[in-house]
Amino acid sequence: MEVAPVGGDPRQIAIDELTYALPEERIAQHPLAERDASKLLAFRDGHIRDRHFRDLADELPTNALLVLNDTRVVHARLAFRRATGALIECMVLSPEDDRPMEHALNDHSGTRWWCMLGNAKRWKGEELVLEKGGRRLAMRKAAEQHGEFLIEFHWEGEDPFLEQLDRFGSVPLPPYMRRVAGENDEARYNTVFAAHPGSVAAPTASLHFTAQVLEHLAEKGIRMAKVTLHVGAGTFLPVKSATMQDHRMHSEQVYLPRATVERLLAQLGNGPIVPVGTTAMRTIESLYWFGADLANGANPPQLAVDQWRPYSGQPEVPVKDALQAVLAWLDLHRLEAVAGHTTLLIAPGYRFRLSDALITNFHQPRSTLLLLVAALIGKQWRQVYDHAMKHDYRFLSYGDSSLLWRST
Repeated sequence: MEVAPVGGDPRQIAIDELTYALPEERIAQHPLAERDASKLLAFRDGHIRDRHFRDLADELPTNALLVLNDTRVVHARLAFRRATGALIECMVLSPEDDRPMEHALNDHSGTRWWCMLGNAKRWKGEELVLEKGGRRLAMRKAAEQHGEFLIEFHWEGEDPFLEQLDRFGSVPLPPYMRRVAGENDEARYNTVFAAHPGSVAAPTASLHFTAQVLEHLAEKGIRMAKVTLHVGAGTFLPVKSATMQDHRMHSEQVYLPRATVERLLAQLGNGPIVPVGTTAMRTIESLYWFGADLANGANPPQLAVDQWRPYSGQPEVPVKDALQAVLAWLDLHRLEAVAGHTTLLIAPGYRFRLSDALITNFHQPRSTLLLLVAALIGKQWRQVYDHAMKHDYRFLSYGDSSLLWRST
């Protein structure tokens, strides 16, 4: 495909131009025995090197800064049964009114969340109950909107909702794995540095990291910064509209501590910034747009980035000025972190402000994640994916990895 010029508007991109044939047998159904044994496709300036993830430190310069997403996947899949025996599967997505995840997961005795329901037409609306070890979790429908359901959960006792999910729920493996979660997935569908519960899908680029890989990176002097983006189920949704102008991006909660903003600012001009995963990339790029709005005189209560914000034609703001504006905003509001929501769409035509490269897995055809890769490396995304297909790379969440340097 021909990629839109840098700084262009991706609204007219036809998603049919960003697809490829992905045989089902190439989709990894299980993780490898060792996380860092996965392959690593290193791509830079049109050249490809086949490595393994344990070699990552050798592929990065000593002055690089890695940005990691430290979200934790929760047991978001709940399986209820009607009195008739019909299975009603509930996937917990996001709290009512977009409340912060950490607050909603700490609700006691009752809470309301937007959910996806499997077999919803078989449910007549009666209360459904799960029982285990003398404990009960009940749910009932409160509303429906855009194919999602607002579900009211209630239970006895003072245990938080997160403990109810741990007790009654299961790991929400993506639909393309076509299997139920096993004991191994409890650990392997989370990263070794997962810290903040709230995701219903893993930041899969980080699943390859081990304590040893992190140690090798530190020994080389490669620095790291943490962000949190709670990954939603929308990350799996293919683009169904003919062009991107009719696609509605899903909203995801983000959190960036002051120390990360300061580290990003200090990194400017001193080495590459390499987000690990599309989630980390969207988070730091969203931070730039938040800072740009602040530098242009806005004073919003929290970070909120619309999917079309980069293509609005507003005056350019230097990256340094944007990050300094964020730190000034934190001082003004006496805050230690930036929090909020982003629906940022990164597609061909986007100009990256903070990201010099990306560590990522291989993504589904017709997905916004593939659009992001094409924005980063241009039409050479086909070269990368063709190579991965020909050299037996494993695809999607439990698949292999790549290190992609931005086209210049």
